[in-house]
Amino acid sequence: MALGATACSSDKDSSGRPGGSGGSRKDDKPSAAPHGPKALSKAQLKAASFTDGQTVGKYTASEYTLGGPLGDAYTADPAGCQPLVSLAGDVSDHDPAAQVQRKVDIPDEMLGITVDVTLRSYSDGDAAEVMKALDKAGKDCAGGFTEERALASAKYLKVEPAEAPDFAAEADESEAFRFTILDVKGKLKLYEYLTVVRSGSTTRAFRGEIPGTKDMGGIPQDIMTAQWTKFRAA
Repeated sequence: MALGATACSSDKDSSGRPGGSGGSRKDDKPSAAPHGPKALSKAQLKAASFTDGQTVGKYTASEYTLGGPLGDAYTADPAGCQPLVSLAGDVSDHDPAAQVQRKVDIPDEMLGITVDVTLRSYSDGDAAEVMKALDKAGKDCAGGFTEERALASAKYLKVEPAEAPDFAAEADESEAFRFTILDVKGKLKLYEYLTVVRSGSTTRAFRGEIPGTKDMGGIPQDIMTAQWTKFRAA
């Protein structure tokens, strides 16, 4: 995956963990090149993504039957918080050149963890701009914002940094967040997580949730690591 990934140094924060707990950015690299690395095609992304039915420990990957998660159509108010809601081309500032999405969960477990895994490639340095927008939204929207859905709205009460994935030092950039969300009835606090990792022209976004008020504690590392390993090997 030489077109989409670049070699990175093994920078670590003061705690010794790659990239720290909120996100990582290589300070000695420009945030975006004038023309950026070449965008990967959809065929290349498919080769680098989970296949339908692939297992990762107790989890299984599958293709979306309706084209993607419902959240791809949601928008944010204020608009600057949009990167935290969805990076889909129809609702975000940067339209990906190609994307592939998979759902990863435990089959037949109705109340278990579900992770949306989306690989997107961008042209002209837009992948780096996406990460810059995510970083800014994480700071500007820390006190909360509203997610506008098709027939309702949900209130994000808090946006906090989450732990970066174990392989963050191998990537160009990563951003990780924990969301506290008030359900649409305004009664229960729910928790979701978002981790986005960039290599060259490609981002891998992992959005995880679990039904009810339980805190899943973060995106399962084995899911993120398995997807990262497959991407690097493609």
